[in-house]
Amino acid sequence: MYRILLVDDDPHIQTANEAYLKKRGYQVYRADDGLSALTLTKTAELDAIVLDVDMPGLDGVTLCRRIREISRVPVIFLSAYAKTDDRIRGLMAGGDDYLGKPYSLVELELRLRLRIQGRQSILSSEILCFDELEIDLGLREVRYDGERISFPPLEFELLAFLAQNPGQVFSYEQLYDHVWKSPLNRGLHNMQVCMARVRQKLKRICPKRQYIETIRQKGYLFRGEPETR
Repeated sequence: MYRILLVDDDPHIQTANEAYLKKRGYQVYRADDGLSALTLTKTAELDAIVLDVDMPGLDGVTLCRRIREISRVPVIFLSAYAKTDDRIRGLMAGGDDYLGKPYSLVELELRLRLRIQGRQSILSSEILCFDELEIDLGLREVRYDGERISFPPLEFELLAFLAQNPGQVFSYEQLYDHVWKSPLNRGLHNMQVCMARVRQKLKRICPKRQYIETIRQKGYLFRGEPETR
């Protein structure tokens, strides 16, 4: 089941989109303002975001930039404006697609599936196993002793990247470039917070193992030899 966040200040559009997508088997989250959407992006495990450009307060383009600081989840813009400049602004902010209003709900779902499946197709179907710890690269899930553990997108990507390269030290710059797809610049704090959450979860489920080690003044490495399935 794909998990979609709908962001729009128009309740009628939200209700129509939600009803259709739920009928098609999606799990739907709703936000009617940018700050609520940002909070959900940080806490929920999302497969895609449908984002209205023209919202009061934190507009869609600005919100997309904020989302890109913490997540690589696909973003589809909705807008009543069809100007090329508006589309370019949205895409340059990190959007993946653009759909003009009014639109067909069938087309919206098709674009969602294409973006989600396109993103998943570049991921390996491999499962990395470290004793009871499993990192499923295809389903983007972390499991321990068969139980699914919640890892939001950025946390998962950070853990998966390190686990795919055990014993190799990665600098802060290398990790930020791979996971956030941008230069480190002022993003060090974001990365350190994300890493701290990953390590806390691993410590909670595997208290006797230290999978991620800090190498002073160099970066981080993952300890362990995986079995693959």
